[in-house]
Amino acid sequence: MPNYYDVLGVSRKASEKEIRQAYRKLTREHHPDVNKGDKGSEAKFKQINEAYTVLSDSKKRSKYDRYGDNWSQRADMDETSGRQGGTFHWSDFQAAAGQDNSFFFDAEQDAGSPFERLFNHRGQRPAQARRPAPPTEKRLQVTLDEAFYGTNVVLDLLYGRRLEVKIPPGVDNGSRVSVAAGEGQRGIIHLVISVKANDQFQRKGKDLYTDVEVPLVDAILGGEISVVTLTGTVALTIPSGTQNGQRFRLAGQGMPTLNKAGNKAGKSDQRGNLFATVNVKLPTDLTPEQLEMFRQFREARINNVNQATD
Repeated sequence: MPNYYDVLGVSRKASEKEIRQAYRKLTREHHPDVNKGDKGSEAKFKQINEAYTVLSDSKKRSKYDRYGDNWSQRADMDETSGRQGGTFHWSDFQAAAGQDNSFFFDAEQDAGSPFERLFNHRGQRPAQARRPAPPTEKRLQVTLDEAFYGTNVVLDLLYGRRLEVKIPPGVDNGSRVSVAAGEGQRGIIHLVISVKANDQFQRKGKDLYTDVEVPLVDAILGGEISVVTLTGTVALTIPSGTQNGQRFRLAGQGMPTLNKAGNKAGKSDQRGNLFATVNVKLPTDLTPEQLEMFRQFREARINNVNQATD
């Protein structure tokens, strides 16, 4: 294991400021984002963080200066021995290890290390297994497009570390993406998702809602209009006599199903629906001839009503 002082390039008498300055300089030089694909630089970056974690903490640094690489274990042994008021004897070690001096460690039944078992054997109350830090929550906002296709986000962790997290297609407000914090970080991070409002689409679960403008003549005579979706434009055929506010369903043009096996945003059979609501657009630039045609149309409609009532 490399010497922490050598890793940071400082002397054993270095001040906290000197250690901090060395750490910042080295992390910028060896950061994974600066040295993409360089395994050696990535390993160096981890060593730098490990060294700084110890040397920036006065208590840990003092133990490291005293015990070296095994500072954590040796310090725990001294503290335990002090609490017991006794000293360490090889016979005690043999008693704890067994006749053949071998250890069998069960992560669920044995706490910590063989040395902790040794002191438990001497009458110490069994040490409780270390519990991971409780899960933490972090709120994350994504766009509707990112919720549709899925996306990757980068989280900033302690000591300059960064963690890339994949957000799956189909997330909605309140969706939770859980991720282990990674090496050197204890516990779980829960990303609580919120989706930004979209100007063109409204979302309700897996279904999307949008408004489409339909020219008056097409609403009356019927026709084909274009509807914008999250994957492009599709054609919608509307019948003659379509009313303002009438709603049409475009199957499979909504949001993907979250966490469905093999789910991909592009597969319409795994998606909700898109509902298009018609807004009939009245013409505003009619010529005198066209206005006369509407007058004749109105008169014909009135005559038809009068004849029906006679």
